[in-house]
Amino acid sequence: MTHPNLSVPAADSAVTGVIDHGCEFEGKLCFRGTVRIGGSFRGEIFTPDTLVIGEGARVQGQIEAGTVIISGEVNGSVRAKHRVEIHRPAIFRGNILTPSLSVAEGVIFEGNSKMVHSSAEPAKSFLGSKS
Repeated sequence: MTHPNLSVPAADSAVTGVIDHGCEFEGKLCFRGTVRIGGSFRGEIFTPDTLVIGEGARVQGQIEAGTVIISGEVNGSVRAKHRVEIHRPAIFRGNILTPSLSVAEGVIFEGNSKMVHSSAEPAKSFLGSKS
């Protein structure tokens, strides 16, 4: 099922990587661009850009990103510099820190959210200073 609200800006439309349905990954994922998770992920995710957690995906751990779009299940903490969007049929359990939060009707949200203006880069290094 495709959600029209899951589109990302044209400049970010190229998907950098995919962890698709049927795949499992455990560890630390650092990237630039847009990554879509459709399978299972456990660990830490760091990106200054966009993370899309698709319907049916399961993510457990810590996420620090520019933008996070969730339609699957997330258990853990999310820190987003720009925004977090949670679309039905998502299940979210944990904590969110972001300046902009959108939660659709029908989403299961168990946890805390804090909306603060974020002018600084996230505390963690993503990929180092290499360009």
